[in-house]
Amino acid sequence: MENKKLAPSRWLKLIPVIFFTYSLAYLDRANYSFGSASGMADDLKITPSASSLLGALFFLGYFFFQIPGATYAAKRSAKKLVFFCLILWGSCAAATGLVNDIRVLYVIRFTLGVVESAVMPAMLVFLSNWFTKSERSRANTFLILGNPVTVLWMSVVSGYLVHGLGWRHMFIVEGLPSVIWAFFWWRLVKDKPSEAKWLSDTEKKDLEQALLEEQKGMKEVKNYREAFKNPKVIMLSIQYFFWSIGVYGFVMWLPSIIKESSGMGIVNAGWLSAVPYLAAIIGMLSASYYADRTMNRKGAVWVCLLIGAIAFYGSYLIGTSNFWLSYSLLVIAGGAMYAPYGPFFAIIPEILPKNVSGGAMALINSLGALGSFVGSYIVGYLNGSTGSPDASFIFMALALVVSVVMTIVVKTPKGSVPDEKMAA
Repeated sequence: MENKKLAPSRWLKLIPVIFFTYSLAYLDRANYSFGSASGMADDLKITPSASSLLGALFFLGYFFFQIPGATYAAKRSAKKLVFFCLILWGSCAAATGLVNDIRVLYVIRFTLGVVESAVMPAMLVFLSNWFTKSERSRANTFLILGNPVTVLWMSVVSGYLVHGLGWRHMFIVEGLPSVIWAFFWWRLVKDKPSEAKWLSDTEKKDLEQALLEEQKGMKEVKNYREAFKNPKVIMLSIQYFFWSIGVYGFVMWLPSIIKESSGMGIVNAGWLSAVPYLAAIIGMLSASYYADRTMNRKGAVWVCLLIGAIAFYGSYLIGTSNFWLSYSLLVIAGGAMYAPYGPFFAIIPEILPKNVSGGAMALINSLGALGSFVGSYIVGYLNGSTGSPDASFIFMALALVVSVVMTIVVKTPKGSVPDEKMAA
């Protein structure tokens, strides 16, 4: 069935809503780096080691509830789950600006991670209900694109908010929109094509038939336990663990690294922190187009991650001798690490049937959350204890190399290259 005939209105009706929703989630997890770099530590008497733990604690909470979230989204409703998560994570994020006791901040950061843990697997399940195999890299990319796009503008806006209003107001101003958006989300999305009034009966039937056709010939997997024992799922989980070490070591501490290395103020550091995410946007769109066009998901992933590892190592070699060259390599590293997210998450529904693919994606994302915890904590610790980002650059480069090796080793489907009509 030609994708041109499969309800093109889906892209305009759903993708902007998905994109904006995940953007808000990412805003409320990543702005901690700006609070940490701009007076929060002094006001709350946060030591460097405590700051590393606080930056990482979100991901510990994020680790625990991925699989329950995916299970609820697959068997009941992704729409309902995301609605309640929006309200709760926005409230937690805004409450960060009211904290006067570091012990309360520990609780809020962990709780924020717990609430947001269900969002990514729920969104991936949602997209698998609406988009076919040859569209999935692009659909996933538009979801995850909310990540670098958000950090791109957040890095600038947060710098100005902190400079003009202080770190407390930054958290409040950036947390409340999630609560408001929850009600727009509720009105704008439906869990399945059969529930959408804006699709014709023919469009509903054709789309559902195309999604059913994809499941034919796929080996039956009875339950999550069987899926989780699949060697491919285990290897992809380990791969994503090490990949996430690099990504979130970078995301959580980039503003601090730039501020300390350059001697610039928080506003200028914010502008410079935004540039790698512009590279990430270009890289993600390019990698997803290539992966859907050629169906070479694995190649799109490992090549990008290898480029990121080389860039981190180059930045280490340059050190403080040339800030701008070192910074340029960080831009490349950031863009390369983000680029293959869409192709990566398109692999899972191609190796497992629909009844367990959501849970498998949640398991992989859980291991990624654990890697994010390790990366954000150790990078913060290394930066604080050595007074330089050099050791953390080596650490992130090595993590990406392990991820590259795991990607190359795992055996994934070699799907056929779509013809011109299918690629449309």
